[in-house]
Amino acid sequence: MIKREFWARFRRNRLAMSGLVLVAGMVVVALAAPWLAPYDPNFIDLKEVLMPPSAEHLLGTDTLGRDVLSRIIFGSRVSLLVGFVAVGIGTLIGLLVGALAGYYGGWVDQALMRLVDLMLCFPTLFLILAVIAVLGPSIWNIMVVIGLTGWMGVARLVRAEFLSLKEREFVVAARALGAADARLMWRHLLPNALTPVMVSATLGVAGAILVESALSFLGLGVQPPTPSWGNILTLGKDNIEIAWWLSFFPGVAILVTVMSYNLLGEGIREAIDPRLKE
Repeated sequence: MIKREFWARFRRNRLAMSGLVLVAGMVVVALAAPWLAPYDPNFIDLKEVLMPPSAEHLLGTDTLGRDVLSRIIFGSRVSLLVGFVAVGIGTLIGLLVGALAGYYGGWVDQALMRLVDLMLCFPTLFLILAVIAVLGPSIWNIMVVIGLTGWMGVARLVRAEFLSLKEREFVVAARALGAADARLMWRHLLPNALTPVMVSATLGVAGAILVESALSFLGLGVQPPTPSWGNILTLGKDNIEIAWWLSFFPGVAILVTVMSYNLLGEGIREAIDPRLKE
């Protein structure tokens, strides 16, 4: 009944449905990149350098004659991988920290929340830049670092949910029947605390994609020849006066992707928020 009500509310939100369709389409494009891309994204053709959009190259070519459309399609794989893995790491850490803080309270709560406050004191992007500069730029380092610096919001959400749920009747009854702490936390409390986490994770994917694109744009992200939207933008910056397509098309891809995840996340929030029920 709850699932039907959620889906009914979600379907009435046209913006949310648009976000869902766009996200699903991007996932399909990323998974089917080898079949959808018209060219090898790393194929160099010095006879076709900086060619504008045409029938042969729909989005033009870059400074090495590589097809921009093919590189954007394969770049979606990087964005999808970074977004999902980084948010997955951050969500798992946030769930663990928030669950422990909310369930046990007392000094455990105080210690963990001070750790959260400490992490929030650092500007996230500058912290990521510093760590990447030390570890070296690679897609795996980027995913891990984004995940390790993006768990604080989830921890606060889960802690708040645990604080409100742990005194409910079903938890008290399970405790009276002798349920261990681990069972109470992971079998009874956590499933009921996942609602805000779903929204946070969806919105977090958009943030992770933006961070990866910014790092790649600065030369600290995914390294060439691996295509990513950020390093395509870097080429566009260096040739913006003569090759506008190198900046425009990857910029549109980033914009549409981030907007899609934001619309999807907001749609989920509105569909599951009981205060919005008619």
